[in-house]
Amino acid sequence: MRINYGSIAPEGYKILLTMYGYLKTTDIPPSLLHIVFLRVSQINGCPYCIDKHWKDAVQAGEDPRKLNAVVNWKSMPFFSEKEKVTLALAEAMTLLKGQEVPDHIFDDARTQFNEKDLVDLSFAIAHMNMLNRVAITFHKVPES
Repeated sequence: MRINYGSIAPEGYKILLTMYGYLKTTDIPPSLLHIVFLRVSQINGCPYCIDKHWKDAVQAGEDPRKLNAVVNWKSMPFFSEKEKVTLALAEAMTLLKGQEVPDHIFDDARTQFNEKDLVDLSFAIAHMNMLNRVAITFHKVPES
């Protein structure tokens, strides 16, 4: 690792991680958060977060076969409509093609989530993007 940012700035790192505490209090199901965190981390190519969130999901009882399918969720039969809408939003927010989330993706998300849950879901997606960028910058990788 280039710099152990958690050790160098523990107060800041602790604040970054408090969002996890908030997200656990929302109505977003933990299983949905797991696949969001995993997919965003896959898109960003964050080795540490891909490993961490896959392991966390398995420990929480998620099906490893389904988790392995997250990378190609559009072609897999394992995902509910709500999960598909969530993964589409996660991809759109992470990639921001044209610097916005397309209306059809946002509108689809509105059919599956109330406004509060949609805001909380967007916080989860944005939070994982931020953590990925920090981990990637400092070359944080999983222990072998």
